[in-house]
Amino acid sequence: MSVIAPILVIVILGLLVWYIGQPLRASVAGEADRRDEGRIADLEAARDAKYRQIRDLEMDYRTGKLSDDEWRALDRELRGEAVDVLHELDQLIPPEVSASAAAAAPVEPAGPDSR
Repeated sequence: MSVIAPILVIVILGLLVWYIGQPLRASVAGEADRRDEGRIADLEAARDAKYRQIRDLEMDYRTGKLSDDEWRALDRELRGEAVDVLHELDQLIPPEVSASAAAAAPVEPAGPDSR
């Protein structure tokens, strides 16, 4: 009986500490989720901006404001930046979410051959 009482007290104290610490652990996890959500929103905005820049660049090329060489250099740079943003998004968004979002995204033709 004398050995069981201290063990029982330690177990009860451990459960009490665990129970009291639950909200703290949940708030830390929630804070990380909110940071990720904010980063995802920023990356999605950057992705959309890059897509707009690529479309604007294609329009400038089609209207004759850019030469072939200028267009290719700028297009390569913008698409590389867009790929970097997409890779970052892939690291933050679970695969099942990004697959459903990709299926819903519109596909647009690109390149000088489409003019």
